[in-house]
Amino acid sequence: MTDIASSARFAGLAPMVGNTPLLKIAFEFRGRQRFLYAKSEQLSLTGSIKDRMALHILREAYRDGRIHPGDTIAEATSGNTGISFAAIGRALGHPVRIFMPDWMSSERQGLIRSYGAEIVLVSAEQGGFLGSIRLSEEFAASRTDVFLPCQFSNAANAEAHETTTGPEIWAQLESAGIYPDAFVAGVGTGGTVMGVGRCLRAHNPAIRIHPVEPAESPTISTGHKVGKHRIQGISDEFIPAILDLSLVDPVIAVSDGDSILMAQKLASSLGLAVGISSGCNFLAALQVQEELGPEAVVVTVFADDNKKYLSTDLMHVEPVRSMYLTPEITLTGMSALPRVCSFC
Repeated sequence: MTDIASSARFAGLAPMVGNTPLLKIAFEFRGRQRFLYAKSEQLSLTGSIKDRMALHILREAYRDGRIHPGDTIAEATSGNTGISFAAIGRALGHPVRIFMPDWMSSERQGLIRSYGAEIVLVSAEQGGFLGSIRLSEEFAASRTDVFLPCQFSNAANAEAHETTTGPEIWAQLESAGIYPDAFVAGVGTGGTVMGVGRCLRAHNPAIRIHPVEPAESPTISTGHKVGKHRIQGISDEFIPAILDLSLVDPVIAVSDGDSILMAQKLASSLGLAVGISSGCNFLAALQVQEELGPEAVVVTVFADDNKKYLSTDLMHVEPVRSMYLTPEITLTGMSALPRVCSFC
């Protein structure tokens, strides 16, 4: 693929990735009308925020000469990143091999295969997520035609959000005469929270930036893998290299059960078909708003759609526990702040 051909393919993909609506979610909580804001990333090319990172990493790799036509893209992932690299990699003409833990949802596996990518499933006995990373690195070391995106350590990951997601959030809020007080996001690689955080704090250093993790598996807070959880895509088995805890505010913990209930409520009340991490992000944003005050402008992301979770507990009745916030939330409506393209 010549430079002209690759440039044309990237140009064709770019309008299908990012530039998503910013949703203004109206709800009642403890007797008061509230609003939270969320980027509707489930509307991107493959239905997740990872499209932004995959497109940017590959475009930068072409510019730097680190990937060449016909090279195999190999990545370790818990799902959405694999789907994004499979779709965008195949659109650019590359073979794609994805290494992922075998307990990820069957929908994620099926979607990756549907794009023509190969999957190597890794069991817990083989090392799970860390084993997936090791096997992808061994595969790359065995050949000279393999490109490793290295999503957990590649600076282009956070850069994708610093140059697209963050500017979109700022411009969309500003168009409505609103300015953010805080941004929160679940941590998979850390790219979203670090990239958006850098962008927003360039405008206002006082903006709060909070990583989010499952209460059942406080890996970031403890510094090592703890427990199990059901929020696929965040809190894997280690603290990613991209996440610099010295540059962010305290980690917010949200229960996976409460996250499931909130994602179910977003779908059934507002027609927002989002994944479990989106429910988690909404509840984390509410926790931060409780700290800052009910009028605070808190922004998050709805990272993916619910189609990847049809075989998970998201589709089942979830028990309600006394400490959950979702039962106290009544969703009353939503509107979309328009897309803006001045920075595209």
